[in-house]
Amino acid sequence: MDNPKHPAILRSMTHDSDILIVGGGLSGPILALALAQAGHSVTVIDALSEKVRKNAAFDGRSYAVALTSQRLLAGIGIWDALTDHSQPILEIKVSDGRAGEGPAPFFMHFDHAEIEEGPMGYMVQDRHIRRALLDAMAATHRITHLSAETVVAQDIAPGSVTVTLASGTCLSGKVLVGADGRNSGTAQRAGIKRTGWGYGQTALVCAIAHEKPHNGIAHQFFMPQGPLAILPLPGNVSSIVWSETAENATHFHALPDDDYLTMLKPRFGDFLGNISLAGQRYTYPLSLSLAQSLATDRVALIGDAAHGVHPIAGQGLNAGMRDIAALAQVATDAVRRGEDPGSGAVLKRYEEWRRFDNTALAMATDGFNRLFSNDNILIRNMRDIGMGLVNALPGVRRSFIREAAGLTGDLPRLMQGQPL
Repeated sequence: MDNPKHPAILRSMTHDSDILIVGGGLSGPILALALAQAGHSVTVIDALSEKVRKNAAFDGRSYAVALTSQRLLAGIGIWDALTDHSQPILEIKVSDGRAGEGPAPFFMHFDHAEIEEGPMGYMVQDRHIRRALLDAMAATHRITHLSAETVVAQDIAPGSVTVTLASGTCLSGKVLVGADGRNSGTAQRAGIKRTGWGYGQTALVCAIAHEKPHNGIAHQFFMPQGPLAILPLPGNVSSIVWSETAENATHFHALPDDDYLTMLKPRFGDFLGNISLAGQRYTYPLSLSLAQSLATDRVALIGDAAHGVHPIAGQGLNAGMRDIAALAQVATDAVRRGEDPGSGAVLKRYEEWRRFDNTALAMATDGFNRLFSNDNILIRNMRDIGMGLVNALPGVRRSFIREAAGLTGDLPRLMQGQPL
């Protein structure tokens, strides 16, 4: 997995690794692979055991991996292992309506044929990405993966950061990265506060097998209680992210499978024929959680540790991918210039690069959810007309397609398909 084209970046004899990453989900291992290929030594501290990670059954989670995020995964060498498990997103259809009534006459339709780069993205199940990451880390000698370990303390000293594990082991590095989720202990120990609120909504998540092919089309159906996303997976299977009020979600989730499908069918519709459950059902409470700072001396946050947003646009993982690509580039460029990658000045560059984008995404998803998760007739009519106008203007529609594919903004090299 190491890239011999990059000169090795020598680790300091006073550190166990150049960079310590807390969190073994998706963001931590992806960052570790990107950094290791650029010559950094990395330790990933994972609270779960490797056995649990590898043997995790399908838990309903699937991700819309934007085109630029797919470039990142290809750049770190794991996309080949995911190709057979991925489904290209060729079209996106967005409509408004109510359960059992079908979509409103105004809608948005995005087709990948309107851009030159290819599919807007790919759908991949969580379990396949995790296994590919574990295999890749095991094959990379610059990565040390510590599973079933938790951090209980962290200390900053001149030129170094040290963490103490629950096992009593102490590790030191130049940079500590928090990839440990919305309740990031790394952020809390660094004194980084969060801003956020709950939506009173819960996502009901499952996979649905259906009679007719989905043809690579993703659907977003806005209903008064929250959006329903129908996202294509390989074969005649789709991932469902069904946002409901917390009260309704608790009731629906408690129903037997047949009754659950009875509640879903009028929302899902019959355009894919008969449907059935494919796997287990899960729920996730929905909220906004935004770290007030992405970096401080020796500490940086990525992924959900930096920003947890509503899944309404399917961009949470992709925003985390941008964090990863930006931080890997900032740290690597700093070392090549002879700078300390953990210094406040260097990590400030990362924060300045990602701060606006992350805040804008959080506010956009919050605004979209508030705009579309209601049944006010005036607001409803205005948003339907707005969708119709977007769909009727090719230039505006193309801009939305490029945004969905992750092709806008100041892209790090890895997301442009270039090496670090």
